Amino acid sequence: MTTFRSPSFELPPEDRASSPYTGYTRAHWEAAADGLLHAAWRWATPGGALLDLPGPPSHSGVRSDGLEGYARTFLAAAFRVAGAGGKDPQEWLDRYARGLAAGTRTPGRDDAESWPVILDHHVQGQPMVESASVALGLRLTRPWLWDRLESGVQDRVEQWLRGALRHLPAGNNWYLFPYTVAGFLESVGRGDTETTRARQRALELLERWYRGDGWYADGDGRAFDHYNGWALHLYPTLDAHLAGDGSASAHHGARLSEHLESFSLMFGGDGAPLHFGRSLTYRFAASAAVGLGAVSGHTPLAPGVSRRLVNGSLRYFLERGASGGDGLLSLGWHGPHPATLQSYSGPASPYWASKAFVALLAPATHPLWTSVEEAAPSEGADRVLSVPAPGFLVQSTRADGVVRLHNHGSDHVRPEEGESAVGTDPHYARLAYSTVTGPTSAANPADNHLSVTVGGVRSTRRRIRPLGAGHGEGWGWAGSWHVPVFLAGPSTVPGLRVESVTVARGRYELRVHRVLGAPDGARAELTGWAAEPGGPVRSQLYGLHGWAAPEEVRAPQGTAFTRWAVLPRLAADVAGDVVLVALASLTAEPDAGPLEQVVDTAHVQAGPDGDTVGVEVGWAEDGTRTRIVFGRRAVTMDHS
Repeated sequence: MTTFRSPSFELPPEDRASSPYTGYTRAHWEAAADGLLHAAWRWATPGGALLDLPGPPSHSGVRSDGLEGYARTFLAAAFRVAGAGGKDPQEWLDRYARGLAAGTRTPGRDDAESWPVILDHHVQGQPMVESASVALGLRLTRPWLWDRLESGVQDRVEQWLRGALRHLPAGNNWYLFPYTVAGFLESVGRGDTETTRARQRALELLERWYRGDGWYADGDGRAFDHYNGWALHLYPTLDAHLAGDGSASAHHGARLSEHLESFSLMFGGDGAPLHFGRSLTYRFAASAAVGLGAVSGHTPLAPGVSRRLVNGSLRYFLERGASGGDGLLSLGWHGPHPATLQSYSGPASPYWASKAFVALLAPATHPLWTSVEEAAPSEGADRVLSVPAPGFLVQSTRADGVVRLHNHGSDHVRPEEGESAVGTDPHYARLAYSTVTGPTSAANPADNHLSVTVGGVRSTRRRIRPLGAGHGEGWGWAGSWHVPVFLAGPSTVPGLRVESVTVARGRYELRVHRVLGAPDGARAELTGWAAEPGGPVRSQLYGLHGWAAPEEVRAPQGTAFTRWAVLPRLAADVAGDVVLVALASLTAEPDAGPLEQVVDTAHVQAGPDGDTVGVEVGWAEDGTRTRIVFGRRAVTMDHS
């Protein structure tokens, strides 16, 4: 059961006239920024250069973590002050000015204040990430901070920042960090060939990573996640907006607007973003793209819809304990949750959530704040939306406000990694994610997973190859294939592969899997959603063809939403080529019925050539029939 609580800092009274869904106003955002900053600054070093927040260090070490605390909170302060036209009643910028002077006096020195130097990403890379927040904060507050610094401090800050231009970023969104640093230096008249090249290189890679439908891959692979909104769209679009560059704004803004066409559906009726991908401890940073779209004017959303989404996301986390009793953002989702984290997560990492405060760049007179909140896309009629470029199928239901993402394209596997690469990432490997459930621990049975067991070892899903996606009125589909990978013994089995198709309509998910080349003695297992027993959401899974009777398995380590979870599981002995069909559901509707009567027919028939197999399912409610034909590495679909 969800426990609602007030944040540790004071918020203004709710305004249900202008915000009928959340009660939040622009004043709530200012109060939240101030509250989070006050809590963090209690842990500052005497000179203010490092914010050494309590907690276990990241793999970058305590000094880098302290810089992270300074830089990421600076970003929140910068949006807060810039959005107020320079008004700074809490005198935040004085603190950050003192920290700049202290941190850049002797970079790399092992003393109480000095910042670490910026090196290559694989040596001492984290400071490069933080340099972008420092640079962006300085750019946003230039008249009230940078322009008032002594020239010697300005020179020292520039030299420290240039470390980002002279060292190697990681091969993903990190190239936008030197891009952002270079943009600031050019904005204050300190540009040169070095800054020009850093920006050109980032833009070249950004074009390569753009895959369509408003979505970027985070690097050369197929990692599609929240980094689209809080990095890959945010940095170039905000840069163009601050520079007043109409051509760049039009280019990047058009992509942001297209991104929001699908991404805006990925917030639940309770305000939660999808629990999917890495760095989820950044929480309400997920709304940054929505806020930036409103600020820049590059959005398909009405101002009241944007307001509903950003307000809902902020409120969702604040009232579920994201900032604990001490006011600090914890490492987790609602509260602390170690499984949500990556090795680079340190005590100050959650403060990338500061990016959500980009919404404050819209002044009080902006339509984002003067328009009355309107329903979020997930609060309208039931919807199913396919997004072919990333391989997503998004499914929302009005009755419970739950949004589900069926993943047939995002895998977070580097191009140079083969199928034998060790390990699996629960935040990408699952078949489906939602706004009310999280993946189970790697030590527990995997939720939403089709595994093949060979020699007593269950397979995992790593590299995902899309087979297509599409949607019509009230329904949609997406498909992919993968080579099962085994983390013990031989990594792969020759000839073994799995093709998967999800068809969504209403709250139902038709899950069809074609297992090819299974060796004798192999066993397939399919799991459903992980949910709290007796909790507000219910997970259902029913076999239609090829599966044995279902069982319920336990996940004692729980998920980010519940300390303890259970999930349904189907199993079948497989050998050679086998097609398996099941129906799944995740619902918070208290009167949702069982799945047994939803489908009245389910047939599987091999084609005459032996290379194709057809699946036909009849829906009892309206007589609609879904037909799926698996060909040679291709899928065709009909739903009528």
